[in-house]
Amino acid sequence: MNFLDMIRKSVVEEFTGTISADKMILSIVVAFLIGLFIVYIYRKTYTGVVYSKSFSLCVILLSMVTAMIIRTISSNLALSLGMVGALSIVRFRTAVKEPVDTGFMFWGITAGIMAGAGLYLISIIGSALLGLLYIVSYSMGFKVSSNYLLVIKYDVSAHNDVSKIMKKVAKKKLKSKTLSKNVIELTFEIEMKDMKDNFIEQFEGIEGVKNASLISYQNDFGA
Repeated sequence: MNFLDMIRKSVVEEFTGTISADKMILSIVVAFLIGLFIVYIYRKTYTGVVYSKSFSLCVILLSMVTAMIIRTISSNLALSLGMVGALSIVRFRTAVKEPVDTGFMFWGITAGIMAGAGLYLISIIGSALLGLLYIVSYSMGFKVSSNYLLVIKYDVSAHNDVSKIMKKVAKKKLKSKTLSKNVIELTFEIEMKDMKDNFIEQFEGIEGVKNASLISYQNDFGA
């Protein structure tokens, strides 16, 4: 047997498995459970203003789809080549708002790869350890302060009450101020380590406040 025959034999033997329904279901179920765990960690450590349910569903879906792809291409050489060709023409143009979101997406894909390859115990232990270490690093202070844009529109008569609330914010910067027909509109850049749910509601009880909006701000504070 020459060298080329040895290579051909090794490749053929590598892809002579069959796709069984029980293994496929097991891979998808394991990927689904790990995806739920990833979403749980993401939810517990989320620091933005509006939690995206669609992103969480995307992470779970990525884990299951990746597991199904890996389980499929590991059993047939022709399917693997066809799948690679099909995936090469896919273009993803959705912008990821937070850098950490990219990490969670890669975590979901990696869990799906291990589950699809049949490494169930390793994928579960690895994801559990990764989640634990991430929670520890998050709790130790690696979580940075979050920056927000606060836009307030109110009558001049409510200026003193608004100023009292803004004095409670330790770190803030006035970005713009507009005065039109006794109506003031202020835009502040504020920094908070822990987002307080009742902060924006404090302006609701002030007579003369027309609206107040809090927007997640992706920029370095003080720039």
